[in-house]
Amino acid sequence: MSAPEVITFGCRLNTYESEVIRNHAVAAGLTDTVIVNTCAVTAEAERQARQAIRRARRNKPDAKIIVTGCAAQIDPDAYAAMPEVNIVLGNQEKLEAKSFLTLDNEPVRVDDIMSASQTASHLIEGFDDRTRAFIQVQNGCDHRCTFCIIPFGRGNSRSVPIGAIVEQVSTLVENGYREVVLSGVDITSYGADLPGRPQLGQMVRRLLANVPELPRLRLSSIDVAEVDDDLLRLIAEEPRLMPHLHLSLQAGDNMILKRMKRRHSREQAIAFCKTARLLRPDVVFGADIIAGFPTETEDMFANSLSLVEECDLTHLHVFPYSPRPETPAARMPQLPRDVIKRRAGELREAGNLSLNRFLQGEVGKTRAVLIEKPGLGRSEQFALVELTDKTVETGQILDLDIICAKTGRLDGQTTNHAA
Repeated sequence: MSAPEVITFGCRLNTYESEVIRNHAVAAGLTDTVIVNTCAVTAEAERQARQAIRRARRNKPDAKIIVTGCAAQIDPDAYAAMPEVNIVLGNQEKLEAKSFLTLDNEPVRVDDIMSASQTASHLIEGFDDRTRAFIQVQNGCDHRCTFCIIPFGRGNSRSVPIGAIVEQVSTLVENGYREVVLSGVDITSYGADLPGRPQLGQMVRRLLANVPELPRLRLSSIDVAEVDDDLLRLIAEEPRLMPHLHLSLQAGDNMILKRMKRRHSREQAIAFCKTARLLRPDVVFGADIIAGFPTETEDMFANSLSLVEECDLTHLHVFPYSPRPETPAARMPQLPRDVIKRRAGELREAGNLSLNRFLQGEVGKTRAVLIEKPGLGRSEQFALVELTDKTVETGQILDLDIICAKTGRLDGQTTNHAA
């Protein structure tokens, strides 16, 4: 009898929740079970999930297949109708231990996610084959960007109390994790629903003060319109907060940003990057950008393309626009798929050029690198670093001399000590 297998799609929050799911499934004594934790952010993500479900049935014809995650929450009937699927669980239900103890009682168990008023902290002791841990500090979103269906899969914004976050991170550090990533759907909205309304910066400051043994803390995607002054001070003053900020930008043209119902302007995005770089000169930026949003002209696209250079975006995530059912953007005039594909390719090329330019500038420097696999690690700026010494034990943070830049990565050799 095989242990339950969890297949994860999508964001870092799903990575965290898959560990909760795995723990519940093991505790329930499930065997010969495949759990697919889906994503709904793009049509491609859903296509890949359906493909994985069909593949799982071919590979394990006798297994029980459970489908959960955002796609299952939004359209449970579609997944329940797949002949390969035995059980469908919603995003709330997948995090409850009782769901895995009573699977056969109800094949489709998906409640109204908009009725969820809080997000529970689930104590995770470790992650399968990872040296970096992800924890949930927030879930859901109160904003309604015109392209986004995720609030209908995640519900409204809910925050995890600071004490529970501290407890979770302390446990992970005790179990040997050297880096923790704070994840959520909209983490810069953190705290608005909690007593006293603590903001993200206050939570991060208290977390670092209460877990002094944690060497490295990262933030998942942040919104430049919501960054608070305390977080800016931490960027400037706290070396344990990693100098890699991933920004939810989506576009670089003000008219498209308005049609997306984003809350920032092009000018605000550029100003934030300049401010953060002044506060911490070694900071680098990643960003999400959508290519081919409805009504986007060539001039509007050129503004998004030039934002890569204006903000010096080093780690780019490009999403070719795909209409999500029931969203306002799906009812706007759509662009031809070949135009969307071309623009996505141009954005990716610009991102690759920016990344390799940054990597070339790292040569000759010494960087603290977390060893994640034999011979591979990540610098504080999230650059992939290949070690000349393949025998170094994973989980260590080493000072490495950067000796060479290659396409997409750096080469480093050890100095005299470990951090």
